[in-house]
Amino acid sequence: MEQAAPRPPEPPRPAIVTVDDDPDVSRAVARDLRRQYGEQHRIIRAESGEAALDALREMKLRGDLVAVILADYRMPELNGIEFLERAIEIYPGARRALLTAYADTGAAIDAINVVDLDYYLLKPWDPPEEKLYPVIDALLASWLSADHRPVPETKLIGHRWSARSSEVREFLARNQVPYRWYNSDEPEGRRLLEAAGEDGQTLPVVITPDGGTLVEPSEAELADRVGLATTPSSRFYDLIVIGGGPAGLGAAVSGASEGLRTVLVERTATGGQAGQSSRIENYLGFPDGVSGAQLTERARRQATRFGAEILTTREVTGLDVKGSARVVRFSDGTAIAAHTIILSTGVTYRQLTAPGLADLTGRGVYYGSALTEAISCLDQDVFIVGGANSAGQAAVYLARHARSVTILVRGPSLTKSMSHYLVEQVESAPNISVRVCTEVVAAEGTSHLERLTLRDANTGATQTVDAQYLFVFIGAAPLTDWLDRVLTRDDHGFVLAGPDLLTSGSPPPGWPLDRAPYHLESSVPGVFVAGDVRAESAKRVASAVGEGAMAVMLVHRYLEKL
Repeated sequence: MEQAAPRPPEPPRPAIVTVDDDPDVSRAVARDLRRQYGEQHRIIRAESGEAALDALREMKLRGDLVAVILADYRMPELNGIEFLERAIEIYPGARRALLTAYADTGAAIDAINVVDLDYYLLKPWDPPEEKLYPVIDALLASWLSADHRPVPETKLIGHRWSARSSEVREFLARNQVPYRWYNSDEPEGRRLLEAAGEDGQTLPVVITPDGGTLVEPSEAELADRVGLATTPSSRFYDLIVIGGGPAGLGAAVSGASEGLRTVLVERTATGGQAGQSSRIENYLGFPDGVSGAQLTERARRQATRFGAEILTTREVTGLDVKGSARVVRFSDGTAIAAHTIILSTGVTYRQLTAPGLADLTGRGVYYGSALTEAISCLDQDVFIVGGANSAGQAAVYLARHARSVTILVRGPSLTKSMSHYLVEQVESAPNISVRVCTEVVAAEGTSHLERLTLRDANTGATQTVDAQYLFVFIGAAPLTDWLDRVLTRDDHGFVLAGPDLLTSGSPPPGWPLDRAPYHLESSVPGVFVAGDVRAESAKRVASAVGEGAMAVMLVHRYLEKL
């Protein structure tokens, strides 16, 4: 008698996770959820935030689906908002609800900004048929309407002190590509290298979700293999936005939402310097702050939802004016054109020139890489060079992991260039110290940074200190050399626009129109500038976003007169 083929195992049911430190409440929530949803969903309960996070990590490793996470607000050690903020890093697609008392509704409303809270439920929720189940039904329906399949992870095998490994790790993180890091000298890393047929002499090695192997890949190769868009869909647009920082993202959202065929071109990753910030606390609408990565990802999704294209790893090398068209040339020899362009290329951190630093970059010396390297700084003594907001945000963030953080400032204080709220946070952190009138004059190390030589600017005295990590945030230089002889720039390379171009009230030499340049318009009509790359800009996230939106308004004004 022929036997029937065994049926394949059914996929695991999506989970509903609930966490409450009160055992009676925890059991009651799980009971009510199991009664209504137990046939179609697994009900997972925990009695602390840490226990729930451990469960979520285990489920992530198994490839389980999580549809809804319910968290009590008043929990010791890790309250509901703090728990959800960490839980979304593990399951970003899960819908989130907060269980709270009436007195805590203010905190629940604030959580809408902090953790993208979907709903909050007041205790008690009896009868559940009226107060609990309709909410869960809506959350499950919302989850089902999205693509909730597990996101395949890219595997990155590298060495702790490999500069290129650090660069690839930063590239994946800033582009929101899910990846898992493996040290090449640890058992699992060696196993993966052996499976890939690599001996580990050349790092990093990247194993893509489809099983392909890349050895020391370029950003363009990596972007192409992990699903980032690199090729434009058209050769002509209404608007090309060059640079994906806050100004560029603001322009892309505004342009696409108003019907302009818009493409945003980014050299490395959207977000710019702001995307690397651990916490931005003075941006409108986020009273508890928002990380640069979260803000960037929301803006990127918003831009693509309105129809904007976003291209990564495309380096712009030239700008030509051909009649009414503005042509953007790429480093690979290709080009695209548009009626208008918004330049939002931002700035890059200046390099320290002290002896030894160049050779150790990526091997203990980092420029704006505080987020991806933070976990490696556990119980280490960390040094930061810089006195502006980026340095302060990095110091506060790294202080959570490091044994000590020392900020080195060339000037006499932090107050000149750092926002007041950040100065207060730095001063209140017990493991952050500030050394003013101090500069790095040398760095030493063999395979990685081991020592720094510091000099007191007042006395000239030097001191050598042990150091494995140095993060540098010193001023900024615009990336505008490719605009030489095309646009008018100031002595520092920043692009002049609007009133700054006028001489005694007259348009700049060679200006072809009978009107003066619009406020954010460069010396070439139809080419606008927004954000940090503009001369005399405010160098703040909020102002950059505003300039991006304003530039689009001026683009419309320009297009009306073509």
